[in-house]
Amino acid sequence: MRSIIVFLFAASFLPLPTRGDESATPPLSEDEQRTALAIEALTRLQNVDLESNPKLKQTVLKLLEKTRGTANYVKLVQQFKIPNQDRGLLAVALRNSTNETGVAALRLLLANNDLGLLEQILRGTNTDQAIQTAELLGSSPDKNTVKLLLPLVEDAKADLRLRRQSVRALAQSIEGASGILDLAKADRVPEDVKFTASTELNRVRWPEIKQQAAKVLPLPAGQNSQPLPPISELLKIKGDVGAGERVFNNLRVGCATCHRVKGQGVEFGPDLSEIGTKLGKDALYEAILDPGAGISFGYEAFQLQLKSGDEAFGLLASETADEIAIKAVGGIVTRYKKSDVARREQMKLSIMPAGLQQNMSTQELVDLVEYLASLKKETTK
Repeated sequence: MRSIIVFLFAASFLPLPTRGDESATPPLSEDEQRTALAIEALTRLQNVDLESNPKLKQTVLKLLEKTRGTANYVKLVQQFKIPNQDRGLLAVALRNSTNETGVAALRLLLANNDLGLLEQILRGTNTDQAIQTAELLGSSPDKNTVKLLLPLVEDAKADLRLRRQSVRALAQSIEGASGILDLAKADRVPEDVKFTASTELNRVRWPEIKQQAAKVLPLPAGQNSQPLPPISELLKIKGDVGAGERVFNNLRVGCATCHRVKGQGVEFGPDLSEIGTKLGKDALYEAILDPGAGISFGYEAFQLQLKSGDEAFGLLASETADEIAIKAVGGIVTRYKKSDVARREQMKLSIMPAGLQQNMSTQELVDLVEYLASLKKETTK
């Protein structure tokens, strides 16, 4: 132990390492270089009890604070089994959610078996952070991942985007996929996440789960009631932009009766002139096959039950103290006196009808997505 303390002291006199090609990357500061040397020395120690080595503990804790938020922080926590670092580990995990540092940090956090902090994040008000946490959990298959995410799938109070991401994350492990399958067998997969569950379980790598999923969570039916390939397979098929434009304008499919593109079409649903800039092909497929997956703000459907017994259904065009205006499919706006309305309900389902793919062949669907993906914001030169 004394030798390592001497080394840490002597490190301040050793030649300082650099990042290599200084023309491409700024060189490490002297403080960063000495910290790197100290970390290198400390990680060579084996079976060290910090509580019995106060000086070493002090050195480690100083370095821990100095490296907070970095990969070296994770190394120190792991090497010396430093307790009470959950928040620091989660911060590293979220900051490095797409690389091995983030995964290592999350695994350490899960290994503690204290899920309170992760529960707090997943159930908190910061939805984006919760979704990012769920996504990260999917890259770190663990028994605790199922405990954390499976209840969210059924929780109607949780954000829909979070619940769908929880399904995607669970499908990354056999335990999680089995959990979703069990919910499906018990008819407990909510309608608004059923498409996501079907898509994910029908492409897992475990044959038994895949076979059972095809029965209890079948993929959407295409033309002639034939099952469509999974989105991952649709993405591999080459599409034709010109053919896709013809599909878009075909009355049998009906896209142009609700959407405008570059001034053409009906102004009812969102303008799609730049949709290819906003959504990738995978998201476009999901929007067509599962219209309720992402309802744009301002395009939520409303249903009015009138005292006369009639009904009105469409988008909320405008509202005053005495009147409500509903825009129906086709773009026609009708105004109703509020005194004539018996009940008003905002629908959870999208105004866009489900099952559009049944009016197209698989190739026509691929062509349509190719066309939509080509609709991008024009760049000024």
